[in-house]
Amino acid sequence: MAYRNYSKIDQYLIRLDNCLASLFRPSTMTTRPSPANDIPEPVLDEAERKHVAGMMRVNHAGEVAAQALYQGQALTSREAGVQQSMQQAAREEVDHLHWCRQRLRELDSHCSYLDPVWYAGSFMIGSLAGLVGDKWSLGFVAETERQVVEHLQSHLERLPEADQKSRRILEQMAEDEARHGTAALAIGGMDLPVPVKRAMRFCSRVMTRTAYRI
Repeated sequence: MAYRNYSKIDQYLIRLDNCLASLFRPSTMTTRPSPANDIPEPVLDEAERKHVAGMMRVNHAGEVAAQALYQGQALTSREAGVQQSMQQAAREEVDHLHWCRQRLRELDSHCSYLDPVWYAGSFMIGSLAGLVGDKWSLGFVAETERQVVEHLQSHLERLPEADQKSRRILEQMAEDEARHGTAALAIGGMDLPVPVKRAMRFCSRVMTRTAYRI
């Protein structure tokens, strides 16, 4: 498929539309139904329901941040091929965004009230990563996805055994994230310095602990 060149104004408008869609109407951009649609709703006690809702809220906030990260990198990337790769990954991440939001509704809970903050901060980080250079930007994506997979695996270990709906969603998300990270390395991503990886992990920990509650 041919890549269309947009003016800078068009690109900013596209990113604004993506921001609004990510925060308020992700279901309009999905390409796949939730992998948990055919799984019966589990019987959870109140403590289990709140715990699962907290974890799904964290995962939803992470997907909001992922949308912003990819959109910021696509905006400042120098190569059309890298831009396309970022945009394709962002489209697949929208599915995760919708699945998490849908699961939160099923659990009678809410998304993080700080989602706009996660989006704004991640968009700025993604834009800066793109400005540094495509190889570093792709390396940032690969490391982000590696840490996300670790995070999803920890949630899978902490899910109540009865909640197969949430489990199926997180398993599919982990599979997709691992593929995105591998793809970023395959097209030229560089391994990031250890201090950068540690800073990323620290920021992730702050967001995770905050979104679980708020």
